[in-house]
Amino acid sequence: MKRELIVARAVCLAPSTSSAGVHAFEAEHRIVLPEPYRAFVAEIADGSYSGPPEYGLLSVAELPDDWGDDEQERDLSKPFPLVEAWMWEEDSDPSEDADELLEQVYNHGSIVLGTDGCAMNWHLIVTGPHRGHVWLISDVGAVPFGAQFGFTTAEPGFAGWVRHWAANKPWHDAA
Repeated sequence: MKRELIVARAVCLAPSTSSAGVHAFEAEHRIVLPEPYRAFVAEIADGSYSGPPEYGLLSVAELPDDWGDDEQERDLSKPFPLVEAWMWEEDSDPSEDADELLEQVYNHGSIVLGTDGCAMNWHLIVTGPHRGHVWLISDVGAVPFGAQFGFTTAEPGFAGWVRHWAANKPWHDAA
C-alpha cells in the first residue's frame, strides 16, 4: 500500500508508530484496531500530510483542528451505533433520543481518519457491527463508504478508501 500511495499521489507520509505504540493505544482505549489500518500505522505511517483525505490522514490518536472543545469524552470501546446511512438534517420526524444517538455517532466506536473540511470527517469504525468500515460523518449526516452502500464504486474499509483516493476518484462516484 505504501508504494501504491507514493507512486499514485506523491504522498508525504509521517513516520510509523511501532507495534508497541499500537498496543499501548489499543490497551488505553480497550480496543483492537481493524486490519489493514493496524498494520499501516505500525509499519508504514501514522498519518500523512498529503492525504487521504483532503487535509491529510491524522495520527491514530489525533482529532481534526475543527473538532471543537465541547469536552465530550470519546469512548472508542463503546460500539458505533449506526449500520446504515442517517441524514439527520433530512429527518422530518426525529426520535426523542436523536441527540443522544448523535452524540454516540460522533464519539463512540470510531477513530477520526481525517477531514475534507467544513466538518466533513472520515471515521474508521473500531467497535460495533460496522467494525473495519469507513464512514463520512458531517454536520448533516453519516454515510458508510463502499460499493455495497451506494454512493461509490470503491471497496469498503480502509484499504478500499485509500485506493479510491490514490486513484484520484471523487468520493461519491456511483451514478
